[in-house]
Amino acid sequence: MNIWALIITIGIAFLITVLLSPIVIPFLRRLKFGQSIREEGPKSHLKKTGTPTMGGVMIVISVVVTSLIMVSKISSTPIGYQLWLLIFVIVGYGFLGFLDDFIKVVMKRNLGLTSKQKMLGQIIIALVFYFILKANDFPTYIQIPGTNIQWELGWGYALLIVFMLVGASNAVNLTDGLDGLLAGTAVIAFGAFGILAWYGFPQSEVLIFALAVVGALLGFLLFNAHPAKVFMGDTGSLALGGAIAAIAILTKLEIILVIIGGVFVIETLSVIIQVISFKTTGKRVFKMSPLHHHYELLGWSEWRVVTTFWLIGLIFSALGIYIEVGLS
Repeated sequence: MNIWALIITIGIAFLITVLLSPIVIPFLRRLKFGQSIREEGPKSHLKKTGTPTMGGVMIVISVVVTSLIMVSKISSTPIGYQLWLLIFVIVGYGFLGFLDDFIKVVMKRNLGLTSKQKMLGQIIIALVFYFILKANDFPTYIQIPGTNIQWELGWGYALLIVFMLVGASNAVNLTDGLDGLLAGTAVIAFGAFGILAWYGFPQSEVLIFALAVVGALLGFLLFNAHPAKVFMGDTGSLALGGAIAAIAILTKLEIILVIIGGVFVIETLSVIIQVISFKTTGKRVFKMSPLHHHYELLGWSEWRVVTTFWLIGLIFSALGIYIEVGLS
């Protein structure tokens, strides 16, 4: 694919987000769609109370519009099922996150949807995703990275898809806790999948979609970097988590997701370890979970934590690309 088409994709998504921001952010502020800060969280976060949230709407709109425009321009054939699937996932999980945010900020229920409600919605979207893949004879094997070894899962692939989509959406959601943290790490992760899609796969729709996410997030970072003028909320984080898992599935890089998404995995493990430790021993391993809060309470500045996690995400992404490309 022409490299200029890829650059234009990033540029269009970036511009759409930037142009939407001066419209959407004041609108959210007027509607009093402000973030509620957990009382048990770091005290330094209390000053963020009232910062507009649900900014993920801008990201989702930008990605969908850019993807449809660019795929229509570069393809002589109708838009394929893979792009529609990706749009279904990012919109579906984004809508689920929107409901969660709406309940939090409008109905003043700080926990949003119940865990059962959110899980049910995530599983339903994942199952629809699987059955559409099955209807299109999508292969049900997974491949060991850097090798030619394939493992056929059969019906077990449905369980893997549910696990990946639900797990990734929740893992990415946990990472969204500091100004620019998730937006930056997600730019790196989606960029890595974009590189892999460009290098080894003839899937232009997946590539365009991944780069549209990169562009949208770069635009969002202008307003989300410290001090943040807007948060993406669950609207954005659940959508991004579902989208990156869907990209990993469609490119048959299911296992590589664990490496490229290493920051998301570590954040999730920190929560699991904290809960297990506290319930079994009554002691906490970390000062607070997810892990980024632990370093804040150790005295690190918010910007230092964010940039350190960005760097770690970059290392994980480089490792994932090396394993898939360098060892193949």
